[in-house]
Amino acid sequence: MVKQAISLLGAGSWGTALAMVLAENGHQVTLWTHRQNQADEINQEHTNAAYLKEVTLPKDIVATSDLEAAVKGAQVIGFVVPTNAIRGVAGQVADILRQADADAGMPLVFHAAKGLELETHERVSVILEESLKGLAIQGPVVLSGPSHAEEVARHDITGITAACQDLAAAEALQALFMNAYFRVYTNDDVVGVELGGALKNIIALCSGAIAGLGFGDNAKAILMTRGLAEITRLGVALGADPFTFAGLSGIGDLIVTCTSPFSRNWQAGYQIGQGKSVSEVLDHMGMIVEGVHTTKSAYELAQKVGIEMPITQTTYQVLYDHKDLRKLVEDLMKRQGKQEVGLDRLALEQSLAKQARLND
Repeated sequence: MVKQAISLLGAGSWGTALAMVLAENGHQVTLWTHRQNQADEINQEHTNAAYLKEVTLPKDIVATSDLEAAVKGAQVIGFVVPTNAIRGVAGQVADILRQADADAGMPLVFHAAKGLELETHERVSVILEESLKGLAIQGPVVLSGPSHAEEVARHDITGITAACQDLAAAEALQALFMNAYFRVYTNDDVVGVELGGALKNIIALCSGAIAGLGFGDNAKAILMTRGLAEITRLGVALGADPFTFAGLSGIGDLIVTCTSPFSRNWQAGYQIGQGKSVSEVLDHMGMIVEGVHTTKSAYELAQKVGIEMPITQTTYQVLYDHKDLRKLVEDLMKRQGKQEVGLDRLALEQSLAKQARLND
């Protein structure tokens, strides 16, 4: 494998875990953080204790709080900051790249954020395309799937998806990350992969909330199943392939996020279910809970395109209208009886036709 100079922008738990994978694969890894004390800890102690407890980082990971130093000369640039910080950081990166030497090459750009931007409701790849417009880059590629940073850091077996309409770019990212414990599949359905990663956070909040209320596995099963139906409905309306939601970035990510206390969305929901206020929970989490902002974006987006999402609506009412959670769950269960229908037939036919064209 050819050694690459890779810069990851964002030194939270996921950015740090990805840096570990890449460093262990033999690449030159720079990890950017906006906090100098965090960079000092990573460089001197080889730890990032606020995000990954009891984990020793490879000594050749270099951290910096200088964004220009991180980006200049990088062959690969990964955005691993929270969704609502993407536009600001990407704008700064664009300015740095415009001033770079003409022979600096075409960096491969990817992101590993899971959310929708507030106000615009845009997916992260769209934000990056807008912010980096006119620059010579490969991608952006989306890296998403069922992956707790804590488990990746201890080399637990993990499988995720690299998605890009340019499959060559997705395959290039796949090659950088693949090893004995970290497997990457490629996909060209960027819309589906991004929406699966973003919208499952809403269902994870609900999963934690019903656990906090004292409900068990039966409740979790109906929530996850009907949650997946909502995700698929909105995804198909926005141009996604319904089959994507049956993969790692869909049901795979939904399973891992809705069933584990490692998930900060599940943790936040659990505390809300136990009676804490939303503001109290967020003040004490210490990390961004993407599902909170994504709920607002998805709720507004669903209304705009005319898609029914009762679980998302209920979550919105808890988070933003401060309505009683237990009463809302009861109302959700008492909705008019309906026939359960699988994938929308028209969407399924369109997806099959697309696959047939690819196979010709």
